[in-house]
Amino acid sequence: MTPILHEHAASGNCYKIRLTAALAGVAIERREYDITAGETRTPAFLAQVNANGRIPVLQIGDRFLPESGAACAWIAAGTPLIPSDRFDHANMLRWMFWEQYNHEPNIATLRYWTTVVGLDRLSEAQLAQVAGKRAGGAAALALLEGHLVDRTWIIGGAVTLADLVLYPYTSRAGEGGFDLSPHPHLRRWLRQVEQLPGFIPFT
Repeated sequence: MTPILHEHAASGNCYKIRLTAALAGVAIERREYDITAGETRTPAFLAQVNANGRIPVLQIGDRFLPESGAACAWIAAGTPLIPSDRFDHANMLRWMFWEQYNHEPNIATLRYWTTVVGLDRLSEAQLAQVAGKRAGGAAALALLEGHLVDRTWIIGGAVTLADLVLYPYTSRAGEGGFDLSPHPHLRRWLRQVEQLPGFIPFT
C-alpha cells in the first residue's frame, strides 16, 4: 500500500513530507491541487480528504492524516530520523512545534505574499502584519543561527525530523525578503542537509 500525498508542490509544508519520504526510502504517490483555484475547498475535498480545507494530507489506505509534522512522523517511524533517546525524541518534537509556531507563520507567509500574492496586492489587514512577520522571521533565523554555532544538527549528533521540517522554509527565506548572509552556521547547516544521501531539491 503506497501512501498518497495530497499536496501543492510549491508548498514547503508539502515538500517536508516528500523530503522525509526520500530520506526514509518510503515511496509515495502525489496528487496535486491548485490552492489558488480553491481546489482544497470543494465539498468533495472537505468531505473526503480534510474538513479543514488544507494540504498537505497524507492518505494511508482509506485514512487521511493532515498536518505536515504528523505525516512526516508516520513516514519516519522506525527510522533513525526519530531519535530513540527519550529526551532527544521530545527535543525533536519541541523544534517541530517551534517551526510551526514561530518560524513557518512568519517566513512562509511572507514568502507566499511576496511570490504568489504580490506585496502590492495585499489587503490592508495583511499589510498591517508585514512588519511584525518580518521581525518574527528575522528573530527565528537569528535563534537558529545561535543554536547551530556549536551543533552539527538541530538536535546535535545526527539528522532528525527537526532538521527536515526546518529546512524547506529556511532554505527559501530569501524569497520572503530575509537575508541569510549574516548567518554562516545556518547556511552551513543548509548545505549539510543538501548533501544527505537521498536528498531531493525543493522544486
